[in-house]
Amino acid sequence: MPRRSFCSFRPAPSRVEDPPSPDTLFTAFLSSLSVDEGAASAVLYGAAVRHFLHWLELRGIIVGEIDDGVARRFEKHRCRCAGYCAQEPDYKADLAARVRRFIRYLEDQGYIIVADGIDELGRHFADYSDNIDDLQLAPGVSQSYRSEAEHFAAWLRISRRRWDNVDDKIIGQYAVHDCRCPVWRKRGKLVSSGAKRRRRCARHFVQFLRNKGAIPSIQPVTDTDPHMSAYLVWLLQHRGASEETIRRYKAEIARLMPMLGEPAQWDAAALRRAFERRSKETPGSASLLVTIIRSFIRFLIVQGDCQPALLHAIPSVQRYRLSALPRHVDPATIEKIIAACPTDRPVEVRDKAIILLLARLGLRASDIRDLRLDDIDWRSGHLTVKGKTRRPDRLPLPQDVGDAILDYIVAARPKSVDQHVFLRSQAPFRSFRSPAEIAGIVARTRERGGIEGVPTGSHIFRHSLATNLLRAGAGLESVGTILRHSSPETTAIYAKVDLPMLMKIAQPWPGDLPC
Repeated sequence: MPRRSFCSFRPAPSRVEDPPSPDTLFTAFLSSLSVDEGAASAVLYGAAVRHFLHWLELRGIIVGEIDDGVARRFEKHRCRCAGYCAQEPDYKADLAARVRRFIRYLEDQGYIIVADGIDELGRHFADYSDNIDDLQLAPGVSQSYRSEAEHFAAWLRISRRRWDNVDDKIIGQYAVHDCRCPVWRKRGKLVSSGAKRRRRCARHFVQFLRNKGAIPSIQPVTDTDPHMSAYLVWLLQHRGASEETIRRYKAEIARLMPMLGEPAQWDAAALRRAFERRSKETPGSASLLVTIIRSFIRFLIVQGDCQPALLHAIPSVQRYRLSALPRHVDPATIEKIIAACPTDRPVEVRDKAIILLLARLGLRASDIRDLRLDDIDWRSGHLTVKGKTRRPDRLPLPQDVGDAILDYIVAARPKSVDQHVFLRSQAPFRSFRSPAEIAGIVARTRERGGIEGVPTGSHIFRHSLATNLLRAGAGLESVGTILRHSSPETTAIYAKVDLPMLMKIAQPWPGDLPC
């Protein structure tokens, strides 16, 4: 399907101080339409433009003062214009569009002043269209992005706004505006859209202009507390925290700050109340919340913004680290899940490769999300993985896993500049945003195979691999090496499911001995 080219704005010539008479303007406008004077469209345009010029004369509005507000006043006026009421008792939207096009003609000819530089916006449309093609979106979505970019530019023009200082507030006004923009709607050129689509497409176009350097990048305006901002910078620069850790800490602190107010006014009772409201979750989540709050309080104490005694105001959460058994399934169930992965469609080829990485190597979902093409050494058959410690580890690449990844890269992976191995199956083809998407793939595969009674999540493969290795005779040290644990204490939990070892240390029942 041939790509539609954008219609660009014509640069306005130098402004004319004394515009021609209404009759001259009317005749010149009809000539610009390239239609016969006797054609039906020429008659309709003529009626609308003459009515508009007559109304301007009655209101004493000169051509140079015409803007969107004037056009809307004309559209809504209760017509008492002599000679026009009988022809147009109700000024409908199709006639309003003809007046809008006439106003656009006056702008192009320089009779109406528009925002400086607005005519330069059109020269970016071709590059934006190429950018849309690179995303390999569906035809309807691509058409929507292109048409809304043109629509947004037309709205900026008629609302007399500059395009080089657009922000979210202006985009929000565009999203909900009552559209009277002079943009063609026939033949699918302008895709019908609501406020959400307008906002999304306008933001995409503006972000393209910022990335290109056509308009300056702006820092988003936030209501982030300055104490929290300084704390997050400290986590990054002095503690080396990962982006995921910083995101989690920021989210928890942002929920607490409205309850607490300024740190200088904190007291033990307020901290306890805020903690009790947020700690009604699992013991693990509550324990993490304690860690985050105490870390933040320590930072504030060092900065002199908080009383040192408040560090002991947060109660500890009673949590037994090794109290639960690792969730796992037997090897037969793992193989059944793998067998439930068809390879008829590209997305299924991708999902099978991901399932095999989880099952054979016990990778975390975040490891698979962050895996890049240059992390695979095909010659030596190794895989480089950077886990929680961000330390590169080389793992052997099993034959079936390597074959599945190769099949995906060669036959099913979308063409993209993104260097991550696994990409989303729908355009725009980008890497997974969060590990939760990997868990979704596992859930769909399990449902497709009709496998019930299996714990949810992608970590079940990691637990199952460790458990099955121990039951096959491997030691805890070997399991810790395979799972890339940085501490033996992390691997120690799997000792609880090492049945052969537990049977060796189990004592016989005393039998008939008296109590």
